[in-house]
Amino acid sequence: MKFSVTVGAFGDGRDPRGLGELARVAEESGWDGVFLEDYLVYQGDSSQATYEPWVCLAGMAVATSRIRIGMTVTPLPRRHPWQVAAEAVAIDQLSGGRMILGVGIGDPGDPFVPRGEPRVLAEMLDEGLELIDRLWSGQPVTFSGKHYTVEGAQLTARPVQRPRIPIWVGGNFLVPGVRRRILRWDGSCAYKGSTDAPQQVTPDDVLRLLGDGVADVKVSGGDPAAFARAGATWWGRWIAPMSFADTVAIVRQGPPRI
Repeated sequence: MKFSVTVGAFGDGRDPRGLGELARVAEESGWDGVFLEDYLVYQGDSSQATYEPWVCLAGMAVATSRIRIGMTVTPLPRRHPWQVAAEAVAIDQLSGGRMILGVGIGDPGDPFVPRGEPRVLAEMLDEGLELIDRLWSGQPVTFSGKHYTVEGAQLTARPVQRPRIPIWVGGNFLVPGVRRRILRWDGSCAYKGSTDAPQQVTPDDVLRLLGDGVADVKVSGGDPAAFARAGATWWGRWIAPMSFADTVAIVRQGPPRI
């Protein structure tokens, strides 16, 4: 099992330069990945600066050589899928093939996520993912969906990774559409339950996903050893907004020993 930390690009020291340094410390301290939350205003909090996370990823890529980097998760309905496709390729090239793209419909509290029913946002997410996957082929793409249309579009820059940059699906594991989406793509970084009634993804949930053929299952919290026995491929620690010195101190402790 691999171990990661997840932070928001928000507040003291979590700017592109600082997050590059944090990723370097994580690599030195034995972590296997550092992931960012994709907000432009972090959880609707404007009390401190939020930094554009994709620019921060570039800083993290050049500061490291081994660890995985990526988003858990980017709210795809907020962004043009062709822009995400191109930026993810650039990060994958810059990092030498270490990018992971986590996706979801977005936080309802994010002021920049389109207003609409979750069903509509889910449609946008599914169409966006299909379009991204096809654009990563480097071939001309004609796509006509309910929400996106392109005619003969071609992105000739391609990812380092084959067959594609891994796509991990976030969201509420209890929603059937989220589970179907996980099976369509490469991995799960889903949570379980709502923010009002949070539940813990269990080792049995992990076993079920792996039995269905999911390649990567990332979990957070709970007992890392129990998740390792169930076969989870990643265990992550979320670090809340705090001073940069305190964040670095937590990262320097390294991953749990199991």
